Amino acid sequence: MPKPTRSPRHATRSAEARLFRSLNRIVEPSVRKGFGSPKLAPGALIVLESTGHRSGRRTRVPLASVRVGEQILVGTFRGRRSTWVKNLTADPNVRYWIGGKPRDATATVFIPGRAPRKRKSLSPAACGVLSLLAPYTKAGWAFAFLTKIER
Repeated sequence: MPKPTRSPRHATRSAEARLFRSLNRIVEPSVRKGFGSPKLAPGALIVLESTGHRSGRRTRVPLASVRVGEQILVGTFRGRRSTWVKNLTADPNVRYWIGGKPRDATATVFIPGRAPRKRKSLSPAACGVLSLLAPYTKAGWAFAFLTKIER
């Protein structure tokens, strides 16, 4: 019996995932050490560490971020296809590196068609930015606000 063939859409998504995994392996170690995290700029590269929604293993991914008050905003046009979005949706307890330093945080995830947990934890500034991002979320983008946990 012949093997079922994959759809062109599945092949494109698989190639997209391989591309991002390869790029992340190269970029992640430098970003975790602090590369791309200017002191005074609101935007920075971070490394987000989350627990795999299927595997339960810790995974790390470099992301572009923007500081919104005391919170960090990350996003992706890949929406629900992005593994880190799936991970944060399943377990919002994360760690991120910025400026070479790790920080524990809780993620508030915004994806199309799903109300986020713990929306009350967002600052007024974050709520304002969120209203600007609403059209993008409706178009399939995903966003997460990372709120640092003080220890």
